[in-house]
Amino acid sequence: MFPRSKPTPPAGATVVHVRTKAADTDDFLKAHRQIEEQGTMIAQQQKQIEALTAGLQNVSAQLEMGKTAPQTVLNNE
Repeated sequence: MFPRSKPTPPAGATVVHVRTKAADTDDFLKAHRQIEEQGTMIAQQQKQIEALTAGLQNVSAQLEMGKTAPQTVLNNE
């Protein structure tokens, strides 16, 4: 009726953990999904960086065009 519990190893005994191929495959697939998600995020961030860089270049160009040549002021006293 009730599942039997696993016996507790005696004090000082070494416990060996056995992983199954299914568990290893599951871990691999999780890691692979995370890497794919990170790749997607990096691509989005790269596009944002490019857009911000273009905007900064436009503002810099506008500021450069707005600069006037130094003018000499005559002080006739």
